[in-house]
Amino acid sequence: MRPVIPYVTAALLFGLGAYGVLRRRNAVLVLMAVELMLNAVNLVLVTADTTVRAQLPHAGQVFALFVIVLAAAEIGVGLAIVLQLYRLRASVAVDEVPLTEPSAGSLTERPAESPPGGRPARSAPAGEVTR
Repeated sequence: MRPVIPYVTAALLFGLGAYGVLRRRNAVLVLMAVELMLNAVNLVLVTADTTVRAQLPHAGQVFALFVIVLAAAEIGVGLAIVLQLYRLRASVAVDEVPLTEPSAGSLTERPAESPPGGRPARSAPAGEVTR
């Protein structure tokens, strides 16, 4: 007997993830959709491992574990990029990300605003705690 339900579930998960990647504008939601697609691949790998007798025992489970490790690294790097994008642009919309190389002064950080007294805030020397 063939396990149809896990394969159909994986296809639906992968389709939902692909839809999320193509239709979402928020970078965090795009990363979540990619994770959904990777979990669909994991489901296919584990299901195929249980149904097909291979030369290597538990090869599908080992590949699924490898995909989980890669997904964890991908989400860490992806969220770091999204955080930097938010700090620079104050938005995480994927449509607003320039795909060309930026000019010299376009990605510089914004200067700190001065507090309501007119004097700029001073930075603390190393080792000094500020309140």
